[in-house]
This record gives sequence, C-alpha cells and structure tokens, in this order.
Amino acid sequence: MAVKKNYVLDTSIHLTDAESIFKFSNSDIFIPLKVLEEIDKHKKRQDSVGINARKIIRTLDELRAKGDLQKGVRLGKGKGLLKVVSYECIKDAPFPADLDIKIPDHMIIATAMAIKVGCPRRKMIVVSRDINMRVICDSVGIPAQDYDNESVITSSEELYSGLVVHSVDDQIIDRFYHNEEIIIAEDEIGSQKWYPNQYLLLVSNANDKKSAIARFNSHHSPIKKIVHDNLSDWKIKARNKEQSLAFDLLMDPDVKLVTLVGRAGSGKTLCAIAAGLQQTIGLRGENKYSRLIVSRPVQPLGKDIGFLPGSLEEKMLPWLMPIQDNLQFLLGNDKNALQLYMEKGLIELEALTYIRGRSISNAFVIIDEAQNLTKHEVKTIITRIGENTKIVLTGDVEQIDNVYINETSNGLAHAVEKFKKFPLAGHVTFKKGERSEIASIASKVL
Repeated sequence: MAVKKNYVLDTSIHLTDAESIFKFSNSDIFIPLKVLEEIDKHKKRQDSVGINARKIIRTLDELRAKGDLQKGVRLGKGKGLLKVVSYECIKDAPFPADLDIKIPDHMIIATAMAIKVGCPRRKMIVVSRDINMRVICDSVGIPAQDYDNESVITSSEELYSGLVVHSVDDQIIDRFYHNEEIIIAEDEIGSQKWYPNQYLLLVSNANDKKSAIARFNSHHSPIKKIVHDNLSDWKIKARNKEQSLAFDLLMDPDVKLVTLVGRAGSGKTLCAIAAGLQQTIGLRGENKYSRLIVSRPVQPLGKDIGFLPGSLEEKMLPWLMPIQDNLQFLLGNDKNALQLYMEKGLIELEALTYIRGRSISNAFVIIDEAQNLTKHEVKTIITRIGENTKIVLTGDVEQIDNVYINETSNGLAHAVEKFKKFPLAGHVTFKKGERSEIASIASKVL
C-alpha cells in the first residue's frame, strides 16, 4: 500500500484540472482558504480557466453537503480526505521574514508550513504549476512538485512524428516503384510499433541515397504510395516531403482528423487551408464538403490590448488576420473574392468561444494555433464534428501563449498522441521552414 502523504494544491492546479483533487490516491488534500479566494476571481471567465473554476466550486459544494470541509470530507473509496484550511493555522507556524504574508502565494506556502508542523510524521508536498512558487517552497524547506497528470508526454521531443525511417533490401524499393504489393510483417520491425497512416521512409541498406516514401496501414495490408503532393487549382506544390505527406492526409476523405505540428513558417496552415479550398470550391470536381470553417483560439502574444469594439466579426478580425492572409494569398489577393465566398457561406471564419453546442456537418474544419488549447477544449471541439466533416488541428507545441498549459500538456499534443492508433486519424510533423530564408534562420537562432 502506498505511503499516505499530505498535499497542498496551489490555485493553478484547480484552474488547470478541476478533477485534480481526486487524482492523489489515498493521500489527504489540503486547500488553503486563500486558494478559494483566488479561484473565485476567475469564475466569470468564459474560457477553460473559468470552466474549471466553476467546476471545482460546484465540486466543493457537493462535498460540503457530505460533511465538514474544515474537519475533512472523504473523497471516495480508496481516497483520502479533503480539508479546507483557514488562515488561523499559520499563526503558530515558523515563517521566513523575507516573505510577505500579504502575497497570496506566500500565504499558501505559510499554510503548507503550518500543516507540516501540525503533522510532522507525514510527508507534506506543495503541488503547483508555478515554477517560481516551487523554487520558493524548496528554498524554505517545503517539498514541491509540478502537476504532471495532464501531461501526455514527458517532453516535446517524444511527440509522435508520423514518419519513421525503415531500412529494407534494395529490391524492395524497386518492387515498390513498380507497383508491386509490399507487406511489412510485424517481426520485421523489431521492437518498434507502427500506427495506421504512419509514413515510412524506406531506405536501401545497400545505398542510403536510394529511398521511397510509403504510407503504412497495417502489417496485413500493402503499403501505399503518396497520392497527392500538389493542388493545381491554387498553384500549390509541396516544397518538402513533410508537406507532401500532409497533402496526402488532407486530401484523403477517409482520414477524418489530421494534426499538423511544426515551427513557424513551415507551411502547415497554408497547406491545410489550400486543401480545404480544393475540396470546397475547387474546380476539379473534388468538392467533398459544402463549406470551409477556419478558427483559432483568442490568445494574445504579449500584453492584451483589452476589449475590442464592434460586432462579433469586427472583434474577431485582429485574431483572424493571419488566416485571412493565407486565404487572400491563395485567392490571388482578391479581397472581393474572399468576401463573396464568405457571404455565400462557403468560407466561415469562426470564434471558438461559440462552438459549444454546435454540430458541424459536411464541412472542412481547420483549428489553427491549437497548441494554445487545453485537452478539455480540444475534446469539446472534436466532439462537435458531425457526419462527412474533416477536422485539421495545426500548431507549434513549442510556442504556447496560454499560461495554464505547456508543451507536454496542451490539447494539440493530446490529440496527436491519443488518436495515433486510430485509422481515421493521421499526423505529420513539419521539420523545415518554408516561409522565407530569414524566417527559417530566425526560428533556429532566436
């Protein structure tokens, strides 16, 4: 049986995961009263932080009905107690003079120190997403740790790439180019594990310059060639192998969810929008969808400029300008053409705020900058998808502006990892920037 511990959860934990109090096995959970005050400040927000704030408040209210929160309420079978700790406990606890008790984080640390003094035989740990708070805790002798329950990988380098290099005999590549059926058995790949719609870079073991790219489905079916690597209607041609793989997935109606991850300027958004236009207003009879819907999170880079005046469309204009730039580039910088398509309902630029409750059918949906979404938000978006709809999530997991998630816990990373084993999903990681020479250099050296 695991050793019972005491955990003090910081405000950031509850705002990240409202179910966090149930995820510490049989240990006891302590919530300082200051944390409840901080949560209350966020309850009116309309994003995932506000949702989590309201949810944890409702959960605590339900627990309050079962017992006394001050004395402790059992969280469930096999779980510990939850206690709300008032300010009174800190009066007899030692507290460094360097810290200001009026600062919320410092008061939470003081509460943790008081709990440690009151229960010296049990290990006491502060759990916080705030790095500086964990540093301060360590500096005053309080063990602290990050909350990694929401992390789907341990680092961004571990994220599924969608492409694997596989060494084969020279004649296998020749047979593949001559359209012969090539099946790669499971015992041929050793300890590796391949997934549906994963791409294989077949390299000759006799000549490493001789290679071929194939698409894997299963160990019982032949590997396939890439079907699409350009969109002639929009004069778009893949500039590297990752873009070719992306077009292959984006143009396949059997792949309902596509995730594209890559650094700034790699072309992931442009490829997605071009494929969406090709299948909605294309000239070659490939119109599988009735409309193209493009959106992105309302997440500012740097200091927010505050509320914006005007209608919903006018408010969303600054956030959707990067998307409009790509659309106008593909449409030949013809603003009237873009406006005409939008008026006809063929192209929609939507606010993610209002997607809850919708059921989107017969559409090609693109969610740009998806790395700024939480796992809950991505789940909400994907569960809105109806019949004959394809959804594409694009983003860079190393450029996150949302303070409540990181490169291992964001919604895009969750979508990549959780869907990789399903045949209806596919993923490509872009390695090379194609926006411009200066953009490519900047992404590496700055």
